[in-house]
Amino acid sequence: MVLSYLRYFWLKCLATALRTLVRFLQRGRPRPNPDDVLHLPSRDTGRLIKAHLYHPRAESRTKPSPILLNFHGSGFVLPAHGSDGEYCRFIANNTNYTVLDVQYRLAPEYPFPAAFHDVEDVVKHVLSQPDVYDAKRVALSGFSAGANLSVTVSSSSSLLPRETFSKVILFYSPADLHQDPAEKKAPDNTGKQIPAFISRFFHNCYLPPGVDRRDPRISPLYAAPETIPNNLLVITGDQDPFAFEMEEVANKAAALPGRNVVIKRMEKCTHAWDKDAKEGTIQAQAKDEAYRLAAEFLLV
Repeated sequence: MVLSYLRYFWLKCLATALRTLVRFLQRGRPRPNPDDVLHLPSRDTGRLIKAHLYHPRAESRTKPSPILLNFHGSGFVLPAHGSDGEYCRFIANNTNYTVLDVQYRLAPEYPFPAAFHDVEDVVKHVLSQPDVYDAKRVALSGFSAGANLSVTVSSSSSLLPRETFSKVILFYSPADLHQDPAEKKAPDNTGKQIPAFISRFFHNCYLPPGVDRRDPRISPLYAAPETIPNNLLVITGDQDPFAFEMEEVANKAAALPGRNVVIKRMEKCTHAWDKDAKEGTIQAQAKDEAYRLAAEFLLV
């Protein structure tokens, strides 16, 4: 018990310091500009889940509306809700989907399965509103840790069958939290990559001791391919050490009959390349292409 408290205290101190540093480094980024801010019910009495709401353009609106639930990147630790504002607005402006950008709980304060449960709870809320949201067109998207949550919930939830989800869109998702990050190599190792000790720290925050990291609710690489949603768009970066593992998940699913699986690897793109892409660079071009692919995938 004493060791568990000491472990938590140490992780908490490191997480606080890292969050402070990241806030400082990202102070110049634009703030999100949603159309509304919602607070959705949780399974935990008295607790609500915050979400930014983005409406499609007036001429595209329908009732009930198709809905895209988006989950931000975080390493399961960093408070980055709102960092996908540009993407969410792009989807709302270029499809007929309403977008909910969801703030899930973070580790080490709330380790697995807290964030997983938050995703389930938001989906259950959407399904409980058939006059507002089209239950046959509930899509998920996510970036990094948020992509991991999107694919794990859509394939491994005991409360939500995979048929619940019409489309799932994943940006640079980690798929294997069991393998040591130091053993992972990007397709192109010439770019700046996530240090293995940072990934290891994030995973240790998210996953308590004794948890099987091969659990499909944690690592979709170990999920049976038939559990992966039928319609899947996987976007990776060739300088991201997570690229191979998520592409392996997608390729296994694509080999099954009746699947619509699209895999796109972006050249000269590291993990989270779209968040700091400078205009006129290959990364900015990749961001534009990736967001466009996501919109087109939702409309097919």
